[in-house]
Amino acid sequence: MPRKIRSIKLGRVVSNGMNKSVVVAVDRLFQHALYGKTIRRTSKFMAHDEENECQIGDKVTIEETRPMSKRKRWIVREIVQKTKG
Repeated sequence: MPRKIRSIKLGRVVSNGMNKSVVVAVDRLFQHALYGKTIRRTSKFMAHDEENECQIGDKVTIEETRPMSKRKRWIVREIVQKTKG
């Protein structure tokens, strides 16, 4: 049986205070169904960061994976852009 294609999202790290875990905020834009105004919504995902290398403000890609704890179902695939500092 073929494996399901895993979802990949691009977001920014908003918290890295935990060991081997980060919180990634992912923004999405959509149009309001009736009024057509563009609306921005932010979702936060906990992701596994094995090497503890993500810093707050980094842009990262996260990939869906097996449940690693109660709230962690994502893993950091790569750091797209490091924050300055």
